[in-house]
Amino acid sequence: MSETRWTQATGKDVVARFCPSPTGTPHVGMARTALFSWAFARHHGGRFVFRIEDTDASRDTQESYELLVEVMRWLGLDWDEGVEVGGPNGPYRQSERMDIYADVAQRLIDAGWAYKAYDTAEELEERRQKARAEGRPSGYDGLHRDLTPEQQAAFEAEGRQPVIRFKMPERDWTFDDLVRGEITFGAENVQDFVIVRANGQPLYTLTNPTDDALMGVTHVLRGEDILSSTPRQMAMYEAFAEIGIGSGFTPRFGHLPYVMGAGNKKLSKRDPESNLLAYREQGFLPEGLLNYLALLGWSIAEDRDIFTLEEMVEAFEIERVNPNPARFDLKKCEAINGDHVRMLPPEDFATRLLEYLPEGVDTALVSRAAPLVQERSNLLSEAAQMLAFLFAGDDFAVDPDDAAKMLNEPGLEVARAAREALGGLTEWTTEAIEGALRRALVEEMGLKPRLAFGPVRVAVTGRRISPPLFESMELLGREQSLARLDAVL
Repeated sequence: MSETRWTQATGKDVVARFCPSPTGTPHVGMARTALFSWAFARHHGGRFVFRIEDTDASRDTQESYELLVEVMRWLGLDWDEGVEVGGPNGPYRQSERMDIYADVAQRLIDAGWAYKAYDTAEELEERRQKARAEGRPSGYDGLHRDLTPEQQAAFEAEGRQPVIRFKMPERDWTFDDLVRGEITFGAENVQDFVIVRANGQPLYTLTNPTDDALMGVTHVLRGEDILSSTPRQMAMYEAFAEIGIGSGFTPRFGHLPYVMGAGNKKLSKRDPESNLLAYREQGFLPEGLLNYLALLGWSIAEDRDIFTLEEMVEAFEIERVNPNPARFDLKKCEAINGDHVRMLPPEDFATRLLEYLPEGVDTALVSRAAPLVQERSNLLSEAAQMLAFLFAGDDFAVDPDDAAKMLNEPGLEVARAAREALGGLTEWTTEAIEGALRRALVEEMGLKPRLAFGPVRVAVTGRRISPPLFESMELLGREQSLARLDAVL
């Protein structure tokens, strides 16, 4: 039996990967794993592989696959090899690699690293219960490890379909986790495990290390929930070295901390706050969301939270990832996204806003209006909502709650005075609008600015929260501004 030969890959020889299953909606935990793997590869100048683990036909969907590709592109996590872009080690969807897995499984059997096991589910459960009752580990007991050809033939004559099990070497397994340091699994906790089901379907236990070996993966960064599979994969790599699969080296492993949600429970892909597509719909920037996800276990410096992807790549060291669970804080995520919104060049901000505004809007007007909301928005959807009054046309409506607060009897008095003051203007500029309203409402009526301009703001923009009033009215134009004041009067 072989011993573990760990990869010594550095620099451009580093190969990291991201290999999700296309089930359900892409989620933030998945994105954090992809980000760390991508940043690790980019930091070292190595390669990043994006493949898809889709051997479970009952759960995998084409729609989910397409969403995964779309989300990776939206996030800007480019890959050097994998689905859609190809490469020397394809195909990159496991559903298209079944012949490869069948060949590897047979080679493992031929070399004595795997065997056919014919136990029924009832027999397995009976032996597990007996082991538990006697205080022994309840994993597979190796009963069918050394069946003779005659015994195999007898089982098959009964109509039994065998699974294929990997034959674990009977020893402890120790490895240096890139995030958690030295970890040891006792031999008693790692029994022989199934790599191919009785129906011939290969399992993750076979497909994942096979693909990593054949694709030259040198560093595996993944969630803490897969930590217990590491000794099994170490043994598989020893077997691969003997039968000539891959480089003969075992990748280094790093297990990332859980992301916790509300109630201090692990954030599930079913939790609403986990849905990546919802963040895009709300107007999060990919760079803002990735900045926050990076902070779930890693930091660029003790006194710094805001950084670009380029800065993260330059500084990223996997050994600095904190192994403790990280809590997802939506408020902080929004605040960090707001910092990235304000970092955008104005023309870029205006362009990104278009996705959240009605189709066919005047792009020149958007460009003029965008600076009024860029400093006031954490999300693109917030900015678009504040500018919606400019593009509402005949669909414009005043928020009823805001109208009840600001367009009561005193508020309508203010609106009437504003209408009279504005109606006599010969030029419609920010300065002229501000001068007319200050004279009529602040100086002549003696109102404080909040009480003076609040009713006008609600009448013209439809809401109490809007971009600066005078600039907004200039952009809206004389005709529409006066028409909206007339409407509330």
